[in-house]
Amino acid sequence: MHRYPLDPKRRLVQFASALAANAHLTGFAEGRIYQGAVKQVCVPFLNCYSCPGALGACPVGSYQVMLAMPGHGVSMYVGGVVTTAGALGGRLVCGWLCPFGLLQEVLARPGARAVPIPRPLLWVKYLMLAAVLILPALWVSSVGMGAPYFCTYVCPAGTLEAGLLLAARDPALRALMGPLFFWKVAVLAAFLAAMLFVYRPFCRTVCPLGAFYGLLNPVSLWRIRHSADRCRHCRACRDACPVKLPVDQSPNHPECIRCLECVRVCPAQALTFTAGRPMPEVTVGARH
Repeated sequence: MHRYPLDPKRRLVQFASALAANAHLTGFAEGRIYQGAVKQVCVPFLNCYSCPGALGACPVGSYQVMLAMPGHGVSMYVGGVVTTAGALGGRLVCGWLCPFGLLQEVLARPGARAVPIPRPLLWVKYLMLAAVLILPALWVSSVGMGAPYFCTYVCPAGTLEAGLLLAARDPALRALMGPLFFWKVAVLAAFLAAMLFVYRPFCRTVCPLGAFYGLLNPVSLWRIRHSADRCRHCRACRDACPVKLPVDQSPNHPECIRCLECVRVCPAQALTFTAGRPMPEVTVGARH
């Protein structure tokens, strides 16, 4: 199997996105959540509202909070943000912008890409998406209040970005820690361990945003186009794909995180990421 060097441009964009989303640096020093006007802005990726550095709001948490209220309203704003992002580029958000996705890639050991994830686990994220969309309105208290259940019981990004950081700074908060907090820490620890040996395990198995954006991969405005006339069937795209997809057969598979490594390494330029048609054949080259 060939090994291809990481695209430094993508890594730079990932770090820039993580910094921009968590640029309230004094919050990390003081252990306080930013509450300014920018907090009303919803980012299109997973980034905990309660992270001390977070300038914006997480779409998953924001949607659930609105749905959990007694009126069980659906946030058209949050839905519009993620639908627009997905309609434009599908899981491009996952591959280029998500800070938690960046963490998973940084922690991955050599060989992590080669470790397969059983197909049933890949479907769990769709169950999580369904739970996010409906559970806060169905599982309610005696006064009609639900809760952001994904954030409360599952999300390891929130535990890392908010729970641990805030607890480290606030003795009063540490005194309130109970079984739920330790459950969340255990979930985070399990994913952190998995990140060492499996490529982006959270994104591929549990993340509801990844599930939603993946459904839009085949129909997004900007998507990967494969030109059969240009393809040499060299399988370079398959070798480069970090999630081991048959890119030449299914270039817009829901599991594709749109890292665009396949586009970058294709020697025949048979793959393009564009809103137009694939590039037509202009020369007759050698084919294997």
